[in-house]
Order: sequence, then C-alpha cells, then structure tokens
Amino acid sequence: MTIFASVRIVTDDVDRLTAFYETVTGLTARRPAPVFAELPTSAGLLAISSSRLTDSLYGEEVVRAGANRTVLLEFLVPDVDAEFDRLRDLEFVQEPTTMPWGNRSALLRDPDGNLVNLFAPVTEEAAARRAEQSPGR
Repeated sequence: MTIFASVRIVTDDVDRLTAFYETVTGLTARRPAPVFAELPTSAGLLAISSSRLTDSLYGEEVVRAGANRTVLLEFLVPDVDAEFDRLRDLEFVQEPTTMPWGNRSALLRDPDGNLVNLFAPVTEEAAARRAEQSPGR
C-alpha cells in the first residue's frame, strides 16, 4: 500500500517560511539541518527545504522556489473566522467565505506566494465527507 507521507516546499529562505508555517499551524518545526525543517501533522509531514539543497541534490532549475501557482496547502481548523482574526496581518487573498460544497474557507499566501487554505466544514454533508477522509479510517 502506498502511504502519502509529506509535502515539501522549496524556498530561498527556510527560516522565514518555517516561521510563517509555525505561526499558521501553531506547531514547532523540527530542524534536523539549517537547510531543512519539518512540521509533523496528524495527516503527514510539511517539509521545507532550501533551494541551495535541492539544486545540489537534483540539479539547478529542477525545482524553482516561489514559482508555484497551482497547488493549495489546506489546513483543517476548528474556526475559520477565529483563525482569520488571529492571522489578520498576513496576506489574505480571500476573507472567510462559505463555499458551495459546505466548507468555510479563508485563503492566504505564504511569503513565497504559495496559496494556503484554512477551512472547516460547516454543513452536515461537508462534515460527513470530512469524517470519511480522516486519517486512520
């Protein structure tokens, strides 16, 4: 069986991006090396690595920091509006909105421009779908 383990963001500034995700998630990153950080979540690992590291391992231009415009990192939160108020000074691109599929969502950008969605199911149908997707089911 294949198990989804992690998402890694490559950045030119590991410290800045790590601090952003520590603020958003309330987690403390592990730093096994200055060029690498990891935030363990119940659903998998969010890893952050330096572009200098990936260039040396994979070759230049295989990965380009700050160039993503297609992926959203999504975090399930207890209260989207409370998180929006707590993180109000960050770069939000969408204030809390209830989506047609039953999730309340607020969308922001991390310091590298990656999209981050903070969401919570607010309808019974959305909550039921989320329960079916929960890790360990």
